[in-house]
Amino acid sequence: MSDIATRILQSLAAVDAERRRRAAEPTLATGVAAVKAYQQARFERTHADLFKHPRFGRAARFFVDELYGPQDFAQRDAEFSRIVPALVRLFPDDIVETVEALAAVHALSERLDSAMAGHLHGEAPSRAGYVRAWQATGERQSRLGQLDLVMRVGRSLDRHTRGLVLRASLKAMRGPARAAGLGTLQAFLETGFEAFGAMRGAREFLAMIQARETALAERLFEPAAVTAATGSPAPDDPLAQLP
Repeated sequence: MSDIATRILQSLAAVDAERRRRAAEPTLATGVAAVKAYQQARFERTHADLFKHPRFGRAARFFVDELYGPQDFAQRDAEFSRIVPALVRLFPDDIVETVEALAAVHALSERLDSAMAGHLHGEAPSRAGYVRAWQATGERQSRLGQLDLVMRVGRSLDRHTRGLVLRASLKAMRGPARAAGLGTLQAFLETGFEAFGAMRGAREFLAMIQARETALAERLFEPAAVTAATGSPAPDDPLAQLP
């Protein structure tokens, strides 16, 4: 098995381990669901202008549905795990690398969400509680790495949409992909291609996402953030983006 196939399977195994851990701890599972819903609401609040933007709206929705949202991706992950050898064999290298980044960010996000939920101790996320849990979880480099992986997926999709041969190859893969059990992956890629292709260039969109998410992450790590979060942060304070 190739190195990239091994890395994809390792990421998916890490996600499955988190799911099994939550299944054994119902309180943790409930807490993770609450964290994910809170983070989705926060993302939509931070980037409200992008969701309303005629050029960026579809890509923003793709981000929150496929990368940031509380959706259960168990079916997609199970499919990926079964067909990684076929994926590596059938799809172009660029697409396989995109899937590798997607699996990696999925695994990292699930681990960090579990840690956040554990530090909330069964309480529903509030602005101050979320900041406390964020700081208790720590892992600054992992947070920055999480964003880097998301940007990698976004840049890959943007690059793919400009490749006419790759786009044509993806469409031609519909039949073989379904036959090989890759229908969910095919749907993910086509949705991403359509969302990013509609922008006719994603550099501006991705730069705004990265700048805002980085500013918020750095603010959340500041010692004074907990005190600020208990009140009403100034409108220009990234903490004001928290619901």
